[in-house]
Amino acid sequence: MAKLKKSLGLLLVISMIAVLVVACSKKNNGENASPSASPTGSTTSSPSASPAAPKVDEIYFLNFKPEIAEVYEKISKDYEAETGVKVKVVTAASGTYEPTLRAEIAKSDPPTIFQINGPVGYANWKDYTADLKGTKLYDSLTDKSLAVKSGEGVYGVPYAVEGYGIIYNDAILKKYFALADKAVTINSAAEINNFATLKAVVEDMTAKKDQLGIKGVFSSTSLNAGEQWRWQSHLANLPLYYEFKDNTAFDNTVLAGLAADEIQFKYGENYKNVFDLYINNSVTKPALLGAKSVTDSMAEFALGQSAMVQNGNWAWGQISGVDGNVVKSEDIKFLPIYTGVQGEESQGLAVGTENFFSINSKVSPEKQEASIAFLEWLFSSEKGKSYVSKDLGFIAPFNTINDNEKPADPLAKEVLAWMAKQGTTSVAWTFAAFPSEEFKNKFGAALLEYAQGGKTWDQVSTIVKDSWKSEKALAKSKQ
Repeated sequence: MAKLKKSLGLLLVISMIAVLVVACSKKNNGENASPSASPTGSTTSSPSASPAAPKVDEIYFLNFKPEIAEVYEKISKDYEAETGVKVKVVTAASGTYEPTLRAEIAKSDPPTIFQINGPVGYANWKDYTADLKGTKLYDSLTDKSLAVKSGEGVYGVPYAVEGYGIIYNDAILKKYFALADKAVTINSAAEINNFATLKAVVEDMTAKKDQLGIKGVFSSTSLNAGEQWRWQSHLANLPLYYEFKDNTAFDNTVLAGLAADEIQFKYGENYKNVFDLYINNSVTKPALLGAKSVTDSMAEFALGQSAMVQNGNWAWGQISGVDGNVVKSEDIKFLPIYTGVQGEESQGLAVGTENFFSINSKVSPEKQEASIAFLEWLFSSEKGKSYVSKDLGFIAPFNTINDNEKPADPLAKEVLAWMAKQGTTSVAWTFAAFPSEEFKNKFGAALLEYAQGGKTWDQVSTIVKDSWKSEKALAKSKQ
């Protein structure tokens, strides 16, 4: 980050006094910086805590997650009542965050807080991200390696560690395992530890769905446009995690993914294994999945129409908030997403984060400071932390969060239990290295055509490989 240093030796005595007064009111964070007037240049300003700064009446947060938009609205009202600073919250529609951010950041009143999805996001928005090194927000991270860094600077601070897998209703599974005519020899969901066993259980449950009182084993695979992220990001993470894990030249799968100009889709058949299992044992017929949303899928699970659904710990609010919800919290459990990869018996949930807060370096230093102050309040004040754990359901990676303040909902507790399970390795969120939103959209569109019978799996595989290559090339051409 380019910085403009002040030269005290050339100033008049009265100017020196004025500068010293201002400097004493700031955090001891090294250099001061001046914001660039250019909307496209790389010169940015560094935020500093300045109690003497002019009062900021409003900051602007562009939210990534539609499912928690209402919670942020409540947080905004409480924060304004407590501090007098309004937090304008705008939520991008599902699957549209990047284009929404591009449009909003070009306005005269742009977001002061926005989100990036790790190293890829930083590469796209590095000219707009302020250095957060030295802030309480960064200093209170329990694992600073999680932050998005470049050189000595910190440009994205993770705010939630999350996990996803196959959520299941244990009451329905227990009912199945109690059947005298079940076709499998195991007697509990805890014994499912690979794809072959999962497939045998699911297909037998489908054959006995009337006895179990369900419409399908899996909730609908949402393939409506903008609703495909569970498949073109989260499920796609599995085959590419294993492909990049095979590349031992890199320390982790995200770095291997960032370096990959092309992919083999080496574990594409493993993806197909579980995707076919989802769509062929579903509440909804494959040809009709293009009309289904995530909300539909979660409602089916909450109403007891299905026994399983792929999603993450953030889904608890979607389940518990459904009118007529019949699933008891003690019956909500997680299984890893098994795909038939060798050695997957020791595989855990997919755990990581794509949620990083960044501060817009193009807004005034005062707005940067006010934005950081809001985030620090959210993760350190009693009221803020209550929202984080109870309403947002974040497993927040900050040392300000005590054990008794961690989320108590069943899915968050399951994630924590799987992370602590001996002999189990969590799957890293490699999709942070996916080249673009367009790559994911092409993947999702191909999956819909496959489910509807319009494309073969070989064609899907070709689209995945070709779109990765073309999007990587496009990104390089813009550098």
